Parts: sequence; C-alpha cells; structure tokens
Amino acid sequence: MVNPILVALDVAEASHAVHLAGVLAGEVGGFKVGLELLSGPGPATIGAVSGAGRAPVFVDAKLHDIPATVRRAARRLGSLGARWLTVHASGGGAMLEAAVEGLAEGAAGRDAGILAVTVLTSLDQNALREVGIGETPGRLTSKMARLAAETGCEGVVCSPMELGVVSTVAPDLVKVTPGIRPEGSPRHDQKRVATPAEAIAGGADFLVMGRPITASPDPVAAVRRIVGSIGW
Repeated sequence: MVNPILVALDVAEASHAVHLAGVLAGEVGGFKVGLELLSGPGPATIGAVSGAGRAPVFVDAKLHDIPATVRRAARRLGSLGARWLTVHASGGGAMLEAAVEGLAEGAAGRDAGILAVTVLTSLDQNALREVGIGETPGRLTSKMARLAAETGCEGVVCSPMELGVVSTVAPDLVKVTPGIRPEGSPRHDQKRVATPAEAIAGGADFLVMGRPITASPDPVAAVRRIVGSIGW
C-alpha cells in the first residue's frame, strides 16, 4: 500500500475522474467511485479509474435492498473491478451475507471485500432521532460492526468518532473513515469529522478524502502535505 489515502472522485464526468486518477497515480492508496459517477457515466468508470490510477477502487454504491438484488448488484460490480464495495449495515445480516457472496462471485478469485456502512458522518444524534433511532451513533455503530464481522464483511465505513468502538468490538475489521478534513478546512456537510492525523491515531486503516485534494490547484502537493501530516 502506497499510503492510506483513498481519493473520493466525486465528479460528474468519467474523463475528469480518469484524469485525476492519472495525475495521482502512485501517490495514493486508491480511489473512490461513488454515486455521482455510478449514476452518470456508469459503472464502467471503475475499470477506467483503476487503470489510470494504477490503484484499487473503492466502489461506494451503498447498496441497500433485498438480499437477492444486492447479491446480483455486488456480483456485477465485482466483475467490473471493485476492490471494496459499500453496503448499508442497516440492511441486516442476510443482505450483508448476500453482498459478500455476490462480490466474491464477481471478483472470481481476485481480492475483494464488502465494507458495511455504519452511521453516515452527516448524521448526529438529532438526525438519528428524526428517523426514530434513539441510540447514540456510537452504540449503533457498535452493533453494526459486530454484525459486519459476523457476516464476513472485510471492514466497515465509520466516522472518526467511532473508530475506538469498532476496534473494541470487532478488532479484525478494516476501518475506512470519511469525514477527514485537514486542519483549517471547511466541514461542508460533514458533522463528525477529524484531521488525518487524528483519524490515523484513532485507528483508521484508510482515509477517504475528496475536496481537499481534488479541488486543490495541485492535487499531488495536497496529497503529499496530508501524507506528511500523518508521518507516513
């Protein structure tokens, strides 16, 4: 692994995503292809980004449907080159197991793993109450992490605030952490955030970072500053 940074390619055009991946080739640990690219240019972007960036692709599809549908979608995304694929842990154990099985079928022997999404970094206690959830983000993440481990997921996506909780209840899970902002950067729509150094110190295995890198006039320099801040 070059470093733990997964660059979120949250852009509208495949050509832009492929260009950024090419610029950052050899500089980062991987790239995130999310809903904007999947619903626009389409899932073929996965292979194009992987080829240009010479790094694994984290497909942030956040699947959440009945198990049979999720299994078929995971199989398809695995066949297109997904190294990691996100699925909402709130879909339940049967759905997570179906995703694990489908991704493995699609990857056909290549390394690939499901990441269970716990509590989005845009949600806080008040937002959870709005949808009838009385538990704290920490308690909910704890339950979801246990379920992810029991169903064969490779890891979880969790906020920096819940890294310790995940390490305690499911220490073998890979922890992928969004909501990462360099010191002094705006939070935008994220509520539970940390700096790169704070997240690494808290136990994160991978840091998902978008705008602080992709919106920079010099993305390579931005990555190198972040890498320096975590002592990689």
